[in-house]
Amino acid sequence: MTKKEKNIKLINGDCIEVLTKIDSKTIDLIFADPPYNLQLKNKLTRPDLSKVEAVNDKWDKFTSFESYDKFCIDWLKECKRLLKDDGAIWVIGTYHNIFRIGKIMQDLGFWILNDVIWNKCNPMPNFKGTRFTNAHETLIWAGKSEKSKYTFNYLSLKTFNDDKQVRSDWEIPICNGKERLNINYKKAHSTQKPEALLNRVILSSTDQFQVILDPFMGTGTTGAVAKKLQRKFIGIEREKKYFELAKQRINLAEELNKKYLQTIVNRRKEKRVPFGYLVESGLVEPGLNLFDIKKKHTAEVMADGSIRCNKVIGSIHKVGAEIEGQPSCNGWSYWHLNVEGKLIPIDILRKKIRQSSL
Repeated sequence: MTKKEKNIKLINGDCIEVLTKIDSKTIDLIFADPPYNLQLKNKLTRPDLSKVEAVNDKWDKFTSFESYDKFCIDWLKECKRLLKDDGAIWVIGTYHNIFRIGKIMQDLGFWILNDVIWNKCNPMPNFKGTRFTNAHETLIWAGKSEKSKYTFNYLSLKTFNDDKQVRSDWEIPICNGKERLNINYKKAHSTQKPEALLNRVILSSTDQFQVILDPFMGTGTTGAVAKKLQRKFIGIEREKKYFELAKQRINLAEELNKKYLQTIVNRRKEKRVPFGYLVESGLVEPGLNLFDIKKKHTAEVMADGSIRCNKVIGSIHKVGAEIEGQPSCNGWSYWHLNVEGKLIPIDILRKKIRQSSL
């Protein structure tokens, strides 16, 4: 078995039965696209009487809301058990089921972070003209608990969006064209999701080599994208025809070169290193002079990790702010060392500390 094959595990079976056999606290992220429970009772037709390929599959049918709720409670309980303490889950659905699922998630102790609207640029029209065109689906993003330190690659997403914060409404076309899998010229799966949607989910809330679980794998969109982005993946699918398509699709997916997969580090996630630690560890000695970039101000390092500039004494941040007459100052970038006639930000020393502790 190759290394790539070890990172991918595909299981043909009932999701709840399979979930119970997975070890607790082993999953970083779950993406779940459960049955919608659409309750369709009649065939849908277009004005020309041609049949609409709607979601009327056997796997989407439940006898009652109560039976659907029990099903969701069972698989969500198992998902919560499997998530690491800092893990998270995404669940996608329509108005038929997402509100029921949201309540169940809160009742089980998941901590909802966002609801994201997937706005479909090219939705299926409402042929009967009796309602608004259903042009979106809702994704719930939640941490395992209120205390979960979930992964969120904020800076990468902001860069992706031309240095603007990514909003909670995502405009992405539905799956069509070459990406849509077909069997005998018909859609292989009625609810296949576009890879662009999963790409954004995975890039935003996982890091390379983290483990992603999809309990309703379908035709393998999550697995294909996870493999491309070098995430480990576990996929579960009950329907044999979908499972075989997913397996073939994921096997054909190619991993991106790892040198292109680095995300922009969020400073908030980095280890906190106080300036006093640099003094304590001997990287900075008491009495050493620090300078601003223009050498207008000189400060001396004190034994307790404070610095003194004329009569002003305090932290590297407080002293920098006071002498500049500003409400705040990032002392790590403001103060510099003189190394062989060149001024170098003291932040370089902090980075050495962080690297040595990796």
